[in-house]
Amino acid sequence: MSTVQSVDRALDVLEALADRGGEAGLSEIAARTGLPYGTIHRLLRSLLARGYVRQESDRRYALGSALVRLGGTAERMVGVWAQPYLEKMVALSGETANLAIMEGDFVIYLAQAASPRRLRMFAEVGRRVLPHSTAVGKVLLADRPDAAAVLGRTGLPRRTDHTVTTVEGMLAELDAVRERGYAVDLGEEELGVHCLAVPVRDGGRVVASMSISGPAERIEALDRDRLAEGMREIAGEFGAELGPGH
Repeated sequence: MSTVQSVDRALDVLEALADRGGEAGLSEIAARTGLPYGTIHRLLRSLLARGYVRQESDRRYALGSALVRLGGTAERMVGVWAQPYLEKMVALSGETANLAIMEGDFVIYLAQAASPRRLRMFAEVGRRVLPHSTAVGKVLLADRPDAAAVLGRTGLPRRTDHTVTTVEGMLAELDAVRERGYAVDLGEEELGVHCLAVPVRDGGRVVASMSISGPAERIEALDRDRLAEGMREIAGEFGAELGPGH
């Protein structure tokens, strides 16, 4: 697929800012993109003029407010695209399925497909939570090289007696998530509720997480490894739809 170089480079600059937490200096952008300083200056002038980038008082650059409208619309569309795959997860597990992404240091739920069972769990779409006490949050944190810094900023407040509340303990948990390919929340966010989550990848990068949640006794009765394998297959199908060319 042929691309337009100037567009590719402008997107590289925006992604470099996003990867640095939304703000970066010129040298950091250059290191991330490999672009010459002069090229970055020209791209930033255009992005500044359109409101996609702003310049701070310390001369660093930050993502601009014009991205809010695009981001909000994109989030809604991703939720729509995810619905058939969430319904597949409900059919696989019998439990409510959720889609979540990470925005800054927080997890936000984008979409949900409800379990057909009378007793079922709900995570309100649009709800924002800290990542350490949820299965989706652990999956998303596990792919971030700055996970320790995120945890340092947010803290690890105790939600229940089962919540991991130390950075060291959570980093060990994230190692386990990467090793087994899925995360669990065993009553860490809400007593009596268990969750299992898997990553959604666009290329090699984790862009979202899909989960199932239900009463603890029902989730405990499931074969986690086998269920996670089926969930990863569904998440892989969804990730392929998000990729280039779709």
